[in-house]
Amino acid sequence: MSYYKHHVFFCTNQRTNGDTSCQDFHSAEMRDYAKQRCKELGLHKDQQVRINSAGCLNRCELGPVVVVYPEATWYTWVDKTDIDEIIESHLVNGKPVERLLLD
Repeated sequence: MSYYKHHVFFCTNQRTNGDTSCQDFHSAEMRDYAKQRCKELGLHKDQQVRINSAGCLNRCELGPVVVVYPEATWYTWVDKTDIDEIIESHLVNGKPVERLLLD
């Protein structure tokens, strides 16, 4: 069993060779936003949700990447509205956001 109900990793990698990377889409800022939003909702208490950075998850060509464990649900996102939807639907209500899923 996982220590956290949901452990969320935002790829914040910045490639130096010019290839697309998640940080090109301001993923560190989105991670900070998600962390703050979860605190506002009280999700950071009692090992419910933990938001962390990850190094390269090797899926940068698909856009910015976030993965939620223990389910191993992979998402991409465009803006804060998408992050809010992942938090509300998946982290709060346990329903993956189909439109943002990565295969």
